[in-house]
Amino acid sequence: MSERLQNVLAEIDQLNGEDPNVESFEGNSYPKELLYGQRMTEILESSYPESSELLQIATRGQHIKRWVIPRKDYPMDRKGYLKWRTQLKIMHGDLVAEIMQKYGYEKEDIKYVRDLLMKKDLKKNPDSQTLEDIACLVFLKFHIADFAEGKEEDKLIDIIQKTWAKMSQKGQDLALQLPLSEPVLHLIKKALNA
Repeated sequence: MSERLQNVLAEIDQLNGEDPNVESFEGNSYPKELLYGQRMTEILESSYPESSELLQIATRGQHIKRWVIPRKDYPMDRKGYLKWRTQLKIMHGDLVAEIMQKYGYEKEDIKYVRDLLMKKDLKKNPDSQTLEDIACLVFLKFHIADFAEGKEEDKLIDIIQKTWAKMSQKGQDLALQLPLSEPVLHLIKKALNA
């Protein structure tokens, strides 16, 4: 790992370490987005070890300072959700670009990472698709069980089907190898057979 990559990842972690939202994992508490970024990197390294330096940056920075634009500030409908997501992607791209510039990355490389964070060329650019796969895998591995609590099965099946549709074949294969609980596996199987 190059020194400048180490510096960029460390600065992303430092910013995400400021997250006031806390998530518990294995008896310890972590700033939520710091843990998320590290989980993204963990999946990238284990499942896509050949990934470029630029994809490593985008992966770690996907949710950088996400908490500063709260979902509650937008209408609680589909249009509001999409506007919120767009504003987040712009902010993530701007923050990561600023850090990369600080450590001497070329303009083209910065633009490439920004495009990845904006989810441009999904299904066409292998790196964009890999980033989407990783986000889906992190959701399935670490968040779906808590997310599922109190929700109707039909809604969960719909969410799993939408998540599945975003993934490449490799991402889907990796998802089926995750150490998932029986209730989550049951839901996935039901979603895929619907």
